[in-house]
Amino acid sequence: MTAEKHPAKRAPDQHAVVGEKKLWTSLIAGGCAGAMSRTIVSPLERLKKEGFQGFMRGNGLNCLRIAPYSAVQFATYESVKKWLSHPVQHEYKTAQGDTQTYTQKELGTLGRLCAGAIAGFTSVVSTYPLDLVRSRISIASASMYMESGQSATVMDRVPGIMETACKVYTEEGGLRGLYRGCLPTSLGVAPYVAFNFVFYESARTMLTKDDGTPPGPIAKLCLGAWAGAVSQTLTYPLDVIRRRMQVSGMRDSKLGVQDKNAIDAIRNIVARSGFRGLYYGLLPNLLKVAPSTGAYFLTYEVVGSLLSPYAA
Repeated sequence: MTAEKHPAKRAPDQHAVVGEKKLWTSLIAGGCAGAMSRTIVSPLERLKKEGFQGFMRGNGLNCLRIAPYSAVQFATYESVKKWLSHPVQHEYKTAQGDTQTYTQKELGTLGRLCAGAIAGFTSVVSTYPLDLVRSRISIASASMYMESGQSATVMDRVPGIMETACKVYTEEGGLRGLYRGCLPTSLGVAPYVAFNFVFYESARTMLTKDDGTPPGPIAKLCLGAWAGAVSQTLTYPLDVIRRRMQVSGMRDSKLGVQDKNAIDAIRNIVARSGFRGLYYGLLPNLLKVAPSTGAYFLTYEVVGSLLSPYAA
């Protein structure tokens, strides 16, 4: 394929070079990014009331789910970017006034949207049972806490990961039960992930200096937070439906809801709370999503940079 020629005013931005990351570096960096993004927003109140053991018990479940999810997401995104990209030749002026030429594989906004959507869909399907089990345990612990009011007692009674997974498997139709709500969840997550990558990478490219120097850590953190907040706002109704579908099959919880499918869930929400119900809880969610997404992208870049010498 012949490289397209474009004039450029800046040196190459290594972040924009598609296909430079090895698959294993994306997996490791993505897993670390996911774990870090969840750890920094874990409730400090849990640490205060239940101590370090209680904190790790709740956060460990989150990390167990999010680490492979993020690893698959970043690895898929980098792989699809490489597949969809095309070589582009650039010319730019150096500080000394010389003309330099370089060629790198790049991807436009539409390509990033497609890559992000595919990455979001793939990561959900790959790890969905873990997400469903996590949601069920959270609902069960919340229900028990409401009944007893004693946090320590509740933590002793909350079912574990294997117990919850086995219960869903035996009582809700085997694998079908473990993947209940997977399709609407995947279709909801895909646009969120796509917007996340597009907003972050586009803003990052805009803030890259003419000499190719990328934004600093604080700027990356802020860019990630901004991308996460905007993406979450645009796709929040889909997230509301996702959470309802995941707990819809619960039979023994007062907090469980019964929706036949995603369309039924929308009808029930609108009938009870109006269209405002589709955005219920958005603000507190943004307070969690913004710092989490900022840490998500920053950690991925930092860990990826640390691993890059070993991937040469």
